[in-house]
Amino acid sequence: MPVYTVHAPTPGGADLRATDRFVFVRDGFHFWAMMFGPFWLLWNRLWLALIGWIVFVAAFDAGLSSLGVGRSSIFLANTIVALLMGFEASSLRRWTLSRGKWRQLDVVVGDDEDTAEHRFFERWSKTQRGIVNDQWAVDRGGPPPTRNVPGQQFSNPPLPAGGIIGLFPEPGGSR
Repeated sequence: MPVYTVHAPTPGGADLRATDRFVFVRDGFHFWAMMFGPFWLLWNRLWLALIGWIVFVAAFDAGLSSLGVGRSSIFLANTIVALLMGFEASSLRRWTLSRGKWRQLDVVVGDDEDTAEHRFFERWSKTQRGIVNDQWAVDRGGPPPTRNVPGQQFSNPPLPAGGIIGLFPEPGGSR
């Protein structure tokens, strides 16, 4: 079962109520990062990792060619570098998030990202009682307060003559 780490922006960047900004990073091997390393880094906006990858591969290939290593050996070495990229793609993404002032909230296990999100928010919402029950989250479209609530001061308005309000007679009265 895949393992996900959950990351959230620091309180200075966003409030913890903004759960739509949480990021779930799957741990493990990323096939597309291995096959198309620089494009995968671009797609995930890992700019420093992309620059580091380009510099490393260029220096690595130049060093191997200056040593007189054959093309097939350089291809094999680049395949090993691509395999390493597939294994470390998640770590690069977590590193980039930590550089951007994100913090890791939790580690969750789930069959897919949706299951992991469900498990995380189920567990996380139990610990966030202060955030869930604050005044900003109150439904402002609720019914008005009733007269039988203790602590609320209401005065009953005077009834018109005969005890009839509008078209409705008083219960138990004559028609």
